[in-house]
Amino acid sequence: QVQLVESGGGLVQAGGSLSLSCLASGSKILFDSMAWYRQAPGKERELVALVGRGGSTKYADSVKGRFTVSKHKAKNYVYLQMNSLKPEDTGVYYCYTGFRAIEYWGQGTQVTVSS
Repeated sequence: QVQLVESGGGLVQAGGSLSLSCLASGSKILFDSMAWYRQAPGKERELVALVGRGGSTKYADSVKGRFTVSKHKAKNYVYLQMNSLKPEDTGVYYCYTGFRAIEYWGQGTQVTVSS
C-alpha cells in the first residue's frame, strides 16, 4: 500500500524560509509526477507546486520566484523549498501523487507564517 509521509513545516516569521519533504513508500513504480497542495483555513485546497516527468515544474502564481520544487530522479521523494514566506502562505501542506486514476495524499503538515 502506498503511503506518503511528509516532514518539515512549522512556525516561521514572515520573510523566513522552511522546507518540506515527502517520501512515497510502498510503491513498486516510480511516479512520473509529485506535487504539493495547501489548504488555508476556510479555503479550498489549491495546487502549490508540481514536478513532472523530466523535472518540468509548475507553480501557483502566488509562489513563483519564492518556492522551488524538486524530485529525486530515482526515488519517490519530493522536496519543497519555501523562501520569503508570507502570512498568506499559512496552511496545511499536502503531498500528492497519482497513477492510473488512483490518487495518493499525505496526511498534511502545518505551515504557519507569522507577521
